[in-house]
This record gives sequence, C-alpha cells and structure tokens, in this order.
Amino acid sequence: MTRPRPTVVAIPEGSLFGPDNLPYGIFSTADTEPRVGVRVGDSVVDLSRLFDDIVFAEPSLNAFMAQGRARWDEVRAAIQDAITGDLDDDAVYSVADVTMHLPFDVADYVDFYASENHASNLGRLFRPENSDPLMPNWKHLPVGYHGRSSTVVTSGVDIVRPCGQRKGPNDEVPVFGPSIRLDIEAEVGFVVGVGSPMGSQIAPDEFADHCFGAVILNDWSARDIQAWEYVPLGPNLGKSFATSISPWVVPLAALEAARIGTPVQDPEPLPYLKGNEKWGLDIDLAVEWNGHIVSRPPYAQMYWSPAQMLAHISVNGAATRTGDLFGSGTVSGPEKDQRGAFIELTWGGAEPVRVGDETRTFLEDGDEIAISATAPGPNGTRIGFGEVRTRILPATGTVN
Repeated sequence: MTRPRPTVVAIPEGSLFGPDNLPYGIFSTADTEPRVGVRVGDSVVDLSRLFDDIVFAEPSLNAFMAQGRARWDEVRAAIQDAITGDLDDDAVYSVADVTMHLPFDVADYVDFYASENHASNLGRLFRPENSDPLMPNWKHLPVGYHGRSSTVVTSGVDIVRPCGQRKGPNDEVPVFGPSIRLDIEAEVGFVVGVGSPMGSQIAPDEFADHCFGAVILNDWSARDIQAWEYVPLGPNLGKSFATSISPWVVPLAALEAARIGTPVQDPEPLPYLKGNEKWGLDIDLAVEWNGHIVSRPPYAQMYWSPAQMLAHISVNGAATRTGDLFGSGTVSGPEKDQRGAFIELTWGGAEPVRVGDETRTFLEDGDEIAISATAPGPNGTRIGFGEVRTRILPATGTVN
C-alpha cells in the first residue's frame, strides 16, 4: 500500500484565512462525498483525515457543533498545531478544486432588525409623518420575525425572482405577478451549536457556550410583496422565498479580537438582556452589485448584540436546537454608502445608484450580488468570512 506523500499547507502572506481564523465548511470533490473541511489559506483541509471522529465524515456540521464548546476548542487547537507540520497530501485540496455545500442543516431561522440606522431609515420612508421613525418597542427589545429554514441556501445557488400579490399606489385592487422591487439585506448570521431545552432561557453571558460561529447572510426581500402583506402580522412571502449564507462558518473563537461594546443602549435594557461581556462585533461588510462595490456596511454600529438576540429568542422558554440560525437584520451605518439594503440606498427607488455604466433602483434579472466581510484578528491581522454570491433568475411560470 502506497502511503500519501506529505505536504505543507501554504498560507500566503496577508491571507484572511490564516491560523487565527480556520472557518469550517462542507466540501466535496469530483471523487468524494461531502464532508467537513477547514479553510487554511487557499486550501481546504479534510478533517475526516485529521481526526478519528465520525462527525467529520458527515455532510453537515451539526454533529460536530452538538459536541459543545470544550470539543470546539480542542479541535481548533489541534488544527492549529497540525497545520504547522506535514499533512498527508490526500487531506489537502485547493479551494479552486472543491465544491462547497450548505454548511449545516438549518433547524430554525429567525431574522432580527437590530440596526438603528436601518430601522430609522425605513421608519422615515414608511412613516414620514412621525416625528420618531422608530416604533415604540424598538429600543426595548430586539425585534424579529420567524423565517423559513427550508429556503436557506448557500453561495452560488441562483435565486428565482418570486411572484406574489402586490398593490401599488395606482392599483385599485391587488395584482399578481413577479416582484418588481426585489432587494437584498446584507447581514451577519449566527449559528447555534448547542441548543437549550424548552422551558429554559439562555443568558447573554452564556452566548459563547451556545453559539458556534458566524456567516454572511443575505435575507432577500420582495419589497412590494412585503409591503402589501406585512400588516398586521409581519413578513411572510416577501421574505420566505430565499435566504443565502456564505459556505464558511467562522468560529466564534476567531472573533475574539473583533469583540467591542454595542452603541450606548438608552433606555437601559431589561435585566434578561443585560450581560457583563461585550458582544458587539467590529465586522466590515462590502456589497458588490454586478462587480461594483456600492456599499460598505459596518456591523460595529448594530444596536443589539447577537448575545442579546439569542437571549431574547429563548426568554419565553422556546427551545433552541443545533443548527438554529438567526440573522442580525440589515447592517447599515449613518452614511449613504453604508446602507445594507437597496430600499435604503436608493431611498425607496427615488434616488437610483450608479452600477458601472448603468443605474439601478432594485434588482433586475441577471444581476449578481456578492457580499463579503472581514474582521480584526490578533496582532493587527484581518480574518475573512469569504463571500455569499448569488445571481437573480427570471420568475418561472405563474398561476393567477
């Protein structure tokens, strides 16, 4: 039997995927089934070859995530040690030679609305007569809605333009057809590794024991369908047709240097939303539209932290499970070029933006959106999340 040749994983200088990052994903090759890998530089290391643990041969991260924080830390330390030496060459693949898959089986999905800049902008657009653009509850709790876990997909999966009811200002009655105000929401998503039983609660300072890591998330939005349906019960079909996430899950441990305080929360949150640990995150996003960067949303501006979001999800005794996903809501900063949704960026379509040689308000068929993100690492380095890239396909056959 011929033994595999030893190989050293090369990490280019300045790589966003050095040993301080080590994001997890599910990959396959032309000759192998999907299994767990970790990205190192421009390579993917096959963890089923590194560890004698069946969880790394699984086509999702769920079994590994369910093992808990002590195991996550143990595996991370072992990977950091292993990549400093020789690995078998059949355990190392070029990123260019693998196919990435949805990294975990999504158990449940909640999307929040945690950016004060975003919520204020939408309040001014939708309720210009109000002196306060925020709803009365907004600074007292992280507002959110339940999405549809079955339509969470990974980067590279094209999105078909959704159809539904819409009623424009000049329509006497609602009409049915493809959405004409298709939009993005640039977000950060968080993945629950260890759940909690029904009837229990997760405190903000218990966040790191339950949250496995983070992804880039694009919560696609059909604004015209959403506007007609959301009163009084909130988003449904305008949101449930698709949510896209990046294929790499950045472990929470890799974000230690990115941890910051949230903006000042006034009024003071209720006790169940207060913690001693800082869980704001200094993450910089970039939104690319047909190859042109049109926005750079700063996650550091988010009013509610992910620890507070998870505490709010569970405070009523709702169970959480391995694979639960919750999104931050649109990330937006105070400047126009920091807005993470096109409804804000174009001010409801009234102010088209330049996209190369064209102008745009909302998405057209064939448009391609890519959202990427980076965060501080230790000693002045940066770590990357990769990207979530998606193309818009025309609506398919409709039923009136």
